[in-house]
Amino acid sequence: MNLRFSSVFSQNRILGGAVVLACTQFGASFVGLFRDRILAKTFPELHIVDVYIAAFRPSDLLFQMCIMAGFSVAVVPLLAQYKAKGEQEHMNQFLSGVVAVAALVFGVLALFFAICFSWIAPILTQFQGDALALYIHFGRLALLTNFLFVFGNAFGQYLITVQRYWMYGLTPIFYTLGTIAGTLYLTPVFGPYGPIYGTLGGSVVYVLLRFAAVYRSGFRLRKTLWHPDLTEMGLLMIPRMMALGALQMELLLFDTVASGLGAGSVTINAYARNFQSVVVGIAGIALAQSAFSLLSQSAAQKDFGRFWIYLRKGVMILLVLTIPGALALAALAPLAAWLVHISHVLPVFAVCLALYAVSIPFESINHLLLRSFYALKHTTTPAVFSVANGFVAIAVAWLLSEKFGVYSLALGFTCGQIVQLIGLAILLPRRVRLLSTQS
Repeated sequence: MNLRFSSVFSQNRILGGAVVLACTQFGASFVGLFRDRILAKTFPELHIVDVYIAAFRPSDLLFQMCIMAGFSVAVVPLLAQYKAKGEQEHMNQFLSGVVAVAALVFGVLALFFAICFSWIAPILTQFQGDALALYIHFGRLALLTNFLFVFGNAFGQYLITVQRYWMYGLTPIFYTLGTIAGTLYLTPVFGPYGPIYGTLGGSVVYVLLRFAAVYRSGFRLRKTLWHPDLTEMGLLMIPRMMALGALQMELLLFDTVASGLGAGSVTINAYARNFQSVVVGIAGIALAQSAFSLLSQSAAQKDFGRFWIYLRKGVMILLVLTIPGALALAALAPLAAWLVHISHVLPVFAVCLALYAVSIPFESINHLLLRSFYALKHTTTPAVFSVANGFVAIAVAWLLSEKFGVYSLALGFTCGQIVQLIGLAILLPRRVRLLSTQS
């Protein structure tokens, strides 16, 4: 009995891997909420927190489109095909090429944007005066942070492929602890720069820990600037660039709208979304990440029966977890506001949180469906519906902002997730049938 329990919950199985990632995601979310509380308590007027949150959006847009577009859809399936054959050296060569090219591309782009950011910033936000100046400085430091994330996220894809989920899940906690330490101990010295200096330090720790983990798992960095699979990766990432660009543009425009609604609106929206993402992270992302390598290996071996077993099991688990989770989150709004030190805006925050909670089951299943498409090495359909998601979210938020204020952002976000789920669920079976007939 104990052996069977241990086998089911091994991190090399879909449920076991999901449990590991759920535990680490819960830890990361808890630390993230503590970070939010410390930030709001340290800067109670919230305008500094507004600037801190918004300043990461341009850098995140660049990082997601240029780097994560390739990492999230192609690195795991391409590594998985070598893992299934036991070809470790091919894994080493491919990941080394990915790291070298990604660092070069993002490094050049980040340097260009850092130089031009003072001209770009006024277009991206409605901050003015000292707030705008702070936004520009924070934005440049955010570019440096994301440059370090190029390495950390590349190593993370390797950890997912070899199903070493503990270190993959624990490292974001150390990254967030850097922001907390900076807020507590560097703010008295550097003022509002304390949190972002701490964030930069946390990203260094994040990269070093992940490198140590992949090294222990067998990866050896090679001196190479290219790998033949990078051509296929480039083709796969083009549609995903549009998808992630739409998502990041959605977040950027949400902040643009919120920055014109009064002090604290960016923070209220971001904190409500952060709480929503706790449930999505613990359930949806954890299970999707756990299933990704297994789905990819099934697809590589043309075993579509096993592919559907993993997918159906994942959807059922997500429904059981996310619906009660969404209801509980909406009911716990007063506690959530207290945790992040914004009880003085509870009425507005509670409505935002309830509206975001509605999206939890939809977004969670979307994470699993997206990775199902990526396991099949197909990125066009996910990209189309991710763009549709972003377009719907932005349009709804923009159109309703005058009447519903900050609530329009949560309404737009939820509408976008529903549209994406419907499209992906309809077209995934067609894609699998097409591949089945070809095999």
